[in-house]
Amino acid sequence: MSVDSLDPEEVDAADILGSAIERREDPALITGDAEYTDDIQLREMAHMAVLRSQHAHARIEDVDTSGAEAMEGVLGVYTYEDLHREDTPGGGSFLLPVGWLLDSLRQVDHPILAGDRVRYLGDAIAVVVAEDRYRASDAVDAIDVDYDRLDAVTDPGEALATDAPGLHDDAEGNVAFDWEIGDAEATDAAFEEAAHTASLELENQLLIPNAMEPRAAVADYHPGTDELDVFMTSQNPHLHRLLLSGVIGHPEHKLRVKAPEVGGGFGSKIHHYADEALVAWVAKDLERPVKWTATRTETYKTDAQGRGHLTEAELAMDESGNVTGLRVDTTANLGAYLSTFAPSVPTYLYGTLLSGQYDVPAIHCSVTGAFTNVPPVDAYRGAGRPEASFVVERLVHLGAREMGMDPASFRRRNFVPEDGFPYQTQVAVEYDSGDYEKTLDRALELLDYERFRERQREAREAGRYLGVGLSCYIEACGLAPSELAGELGAQAGLWESSLVRFHPSGTVTAYCGTSGHGQGHATTYAQIVANELGIPYEDVEVVEGDTDEIPQGMGTYGSRSAAVGGSSLVKSARKLVEKAREIAAHRLEADPDDVEFTDGEFAVAGAPDRSIGIDAVAEQSYLAHDIPDGMEPGLEATSFYDPDNFVFPFGTHVAVVEVDPRSGEIEFDRYVAVDDVGNQINPKIVEGQIHGGIAQGVGQALYEGAEYDENGQLMTGSMQDYAVPKAEHVPEMETDSTVTESPVNPLGVKGVGEAGTIAAPQAVVNAVADALEPFGVDHVDMPLTAERVWSSVDGRAAADGGTADGDGGEYGGDC
Repeated sequence: MSVDSLDPEEVDAADILGSAIERREDPALITGDAEYTDDIQLREMAHMAVLRSQHAHARIEDVDTSGAEAMEGVLGVYTYEDLHREDTPGGGSFLLPVGWLLDSLRQVDHPILAGDRVRYLGDAIAVVVAEDRYRASDAVDAIDVDYDRLDAVTDPGEALATDAPGLHDDAEGNVAFDWEIGDAEATDAAFEEAAHTASLELENQLLIPNAMEPRAAVADYHPGTDELDVFMTSQNPHLHRLLLSGVIGHPEHKLRVKAPEVGGGFGSKIHHYADEALVAWVAKDLERPVKWTATRTETYKTDAQGRGHLTEAELAMDESGNVTGLRVDTTANLGAYLSTFAPSVPTYLYGTLLSGQYDVPAIHCSVTGAFTNVPPVDAYRGAGRPEASFVVERLVHLGAREMGMDPASFRRRNFVPEDGFPYQTQVAVEYDSGDYEKTLDRALELLDYERFRERQREAREAGRYLGVGLSCYIEACGLAPSELAGELGAQAGLWESSLVRFHPSGTVTAYCGTSGHGQGHATTYAQIVANELGIPYEDVEVVEGDTDEIPQGMGTYGSRSAAVGGSSLVKSARKLVEKAREIAAHRLEADPDDVEFTDGEFAVAGAPDRSIGIDAVAEQSYLAHDIPDGMEPGLEATSFYDPDNFVFPFGTHVAVVEVDPRSGEIEFDRYVAVDDVGNQINPKIVEGQIHGGIAQGVGQALYEGAEYDENGQLMTGSMQDYAVPKAEHVPEMETDSTVTESPVNPLGVKGVGEAGTIAAPQAVVNAVADALEPFGVDHVDMPLTAERVWSSVDGRAAADGGTADGDGGEYGGDC
């Protein structure tokens, strides 16, 4: 059910919240007026290029920069030694920090330029600054590095073997951490008593983020004031400012970080990379503006990758098909170094979601983090939640097959009931609200599930193989509260700040510490503030992404912006209204308790003719000629909002596919998505987020995957080899929604930015497994390439001596 966009002028002010108005960001973006980091041009700006390792693992015997230094137009060449001279100013660590700690975590140094050793293909060794980017690139090619190549390991399971090459002296056996959650004893007992079990070994492959805009940074140092401006592709400028301050040794209060327009992030622009630290430091050293923009090849080699799990999982059931236990053992690929929030992703963002939508009385999960010779692995759209949902929904599919039950009926039997909320899981978190049957029922209704099963039977009789895959997912958004996050290892708070300022003319500026990069914050935040203040939507300006404009902020990731940033704006707007109420009461000669506020007007209860608009109150607040005694002039309010709990959106996605067992080709027949993200601020933006998420989830299921050879060389280092889905590869999506308000924030919202990515992979894989059930195929690892699907059918048929029925027909032998 597609949502039609509305012109804001056609929407009554009282209805602005919840209306599908057009995004105000889009005209600048589609006409080219928007300014991205690489668009920034400063006087006397120089350009930086980075020399990166050609090997995944090697000792550096020598770095000869003389050839580069002699080239015309080269302003400086820097290596590890240049950063660590005794006379190097600033006292920076030149080490990238870790922002989430675990009790068992083995912390290892992550230098911004490699010294005696490189640990992944693309590890930075030296930088060149020149008058233009072409000379800088040429000079990088003139640097001569003498390597002593070492054995590499890219598979996390192999990295933990006793004979694997070691990456760090401080991480024996390449173990980054050992972590567990849940009750192992109770879970073991559940399996001992189980009447039925289902088990699965799977790989959730490494993925490479593919934001439209590559990472970039421009640094401009002002020696007269010691102020340093850094413009960069950031999802969280305040966090980058804090970390950057320590890395390069520059005072935080003299460091500005601003995110111009950012062309997507998907998590990859949360983290603190070496590149922006190097740009900032060389700009200070040269006292000239410096720009660096990654090439697409660099992003493939150096952007933090996602997923990378090897998992063994089991489901225990009683005789009636009730799930009694879930046991999961995962080895997580952390890459060569610990990225900013890497330790949290395969632990607290993964293990805590393993109950899914189900009432599971016993769960245990153990995770071992492994260092490998690939780029650091960190948050990628969904960050732990897709990995957990994939494990749960694949096991539930197999559990239904083991019980001989319809997969929809099996899910209904095990759902947390509607009256079971708030629901305390066995893996620490408490779900806020939910109605899981409602989304499943609606999705099956849209699909006409019973009719599909008839079609499926008819098709199989005709030699065609249709399959339906269900995905009943849950997500955790708006990580909170800060106190709990701190107990779990977070080295930052998870609140959000805002400031709402009413100007004397009656317009409003809303500042928020989030940092949008495609989500539509300028639209949705304006809707929120306009609704709270009862003023026209067009009169609200939204500002974010600049540490000089916003007091503090925690950024945008984990689908937190509406639930936490939006709620902070609500809190500030309501504070502002209360101050305005006092001024209005003073002007109306009434008690503030008797003054009501509706649709932008203050009126005395029972005397609606005695009223004053909030815009007039704002004007009076700045004139300050007649305001209550002791009250400060002006009309603005600041808030720091720290939620009491996560919010937990959920939904049901259903994929219908046809699989050709002769070729392994997969064709979509239908894709239905019913999501519950709580109250919707702007349904059109919600729909767009769902569409984009599904596209990425389908990409993982069928096409994408970072592949390395035995030497750690990236085999999928460009879009020629790494298959990002095109429009023709993405199914037509039929979307709908239900609404279950969250009780933990004033907007009742739950978050939507990652829902489609979490739900889609297992919907597709379950559909393929359902189609291939006659051949005995119960699992194929992602991506489900035609070769992998064909091999799974051919291998099963060969093992059976022939066809799906094992009688030696057309699918045996050389298929």
